[in-house]
Amino acid sequence: MLRLAVLVSGGGTNLQAIIDRIEDGTITNAKVTAVISNNKNAFALKRAKSHGIEGLCISPKDYENREDFHLALLEALKERSVDLIVLAGYLVVIPKEMIQMYRNRIINVHPSLIPAFCGTGYYGLKVHEGALNRGVKVTGATVHFVDEGTDTGPIILQKPVTVEPGDTPEVLQRRVMEEAEWQILPQAIDLIANGKVSVENGQVKIAE
Repeated sequence: MLRLAVLVSGGGTNLQAIIDRIEDGTITNAKVTAVISNNKNAFALKRAKSHGIEGLCISPKDYENREDFHLALLEALKERSVDLIVLAGYLVVIPKEMIQMYRNRIINVHPSLIPAFCGTGYYGLKVHEGALNRGVKVTGATVHFVDEGTDTGPIILQKPVTVEPGDTPEVLQRRVMEEAEWQILPQAIDLIANGKVSVENGQVKIAE
């Protein structure tokens, strides 16, 4: 049974998609052990509580320096014997020590088809504003492993989403979540939980 920790800063819609897919059996061999947020008011923590999942607030604001914060975050993960860390709208830089300790065991969902509209500065609505300003006809979402770069880790799954005439960043954000993020993030977790994902020479291989 794969033990998940979901890290989130806000509402937790991707967290809800994961919980729903575990509860309906779409994701097998996995359970959410803990939800960790840097924001004590994150609605994601309420979502966790309503499903009987432990919710923790570990915020940089509560520590004298980043090193102490990073140590507390790592200790929380180790204490719960976490197998896979899922970043689902987590707006805090992941410490290098954590990436090294959980190499190819941290995944992130990004609301674009990487390498388009990703990297430093591209988060939240800024991704969709960038896509609309560029006039692309197709956008989407990507689930990837996390490495030391920003949105540069090996790509696990991608799903395209059509940009419609008259889209606003908010409308496009919602469609990308519904049509791509909420589908491929649970799918990636299920693949990993069932031993179907490996990384070779920096690229993901998915077994049949």
